[in-house]
Amino acid sequence: MNATDRTPADLLRSALAADPARPLVTFYDDATGERVELSVATFANWVAKTANLLQDGLSAEPGDRVALLLPAHWQTAVWLLACSSVGALADVAGDPAAADIVVSGPDTLDAARACSGERVALALRPLGGRFPQPPEGFADYAVEVPGQGDRFVPYAPVDPEEPALIVAGRRFSGAEVVERARAEAPSLGLAGPGSRLLSGLPYDTWEGLNAGLYAPLATGGSVVLCRHLDRLDEDALARRIETERVCATR
Repeated sequence: MNATDRTPADLLRSALAADPARPLVTFYDDATGERVELSVATFANWVAKTANLLQDGLSAEPGDRVALLLPAHWQTAVWLLACSSVGALADVAGDPAAADIVVSGPDTLDAARACSGERVALALRPLGGRFPQPPEGFADYAVEVPGQGDRFVPYAPVDPEEPALIVAGRRFSGAEVVERARAEAPSLGLAGPGSRLLSGLPYDTWEGLNAGLYAPLATGGSVVLCRHLDRLDEDALARRIETERVCATR
């Protein structure tokens, strides 16, 4: 990866330039049986479309706070990188009443209504499906994002020293996210390009976000991100580790 990368969005751009076809995020939901594999190119395309939705559709600007009321999910990973692309502050499980924009899954819609700004809802259905009935007061992400542009250019440069992430009460700049992800990658078993980490950790802590997104991205690796992993027995988990060629687990 490029040593000059200073933000998570920089890491994604470098990954795209290096090997767009390699897997980046493989997502399992063991409550529904869903499996989705996203290459770097496919993931980056989702990020570009979502960043365009943020910037143009939701009028997000650098420094705006985006409360992400979402579980560990491939679409949550997309939103985290889209916020980084725009320069918005991703507030994971943050207070919607203190946010400029709220992005909610189907289980947190009532809490998300405390946001007086723009509200986006994700159905989190297989294949990125829509809500059968759009939630009142929310834009349906699956309806809004497909028509967005496939390339993203921020209107203002993103300052890597500005706050980029809040999780579990801790605030990180974009540069801190990159530096800490790189520094902690070896302890997660990520030895460099091609390393593959399986994570069943939730996204509500730094440890979960790092294992489930940032460290694999920072090292040229990939993540097998598992939701509801506790529903697998030991044999099924062992088969997944073997099938997905996982070298480390969290």
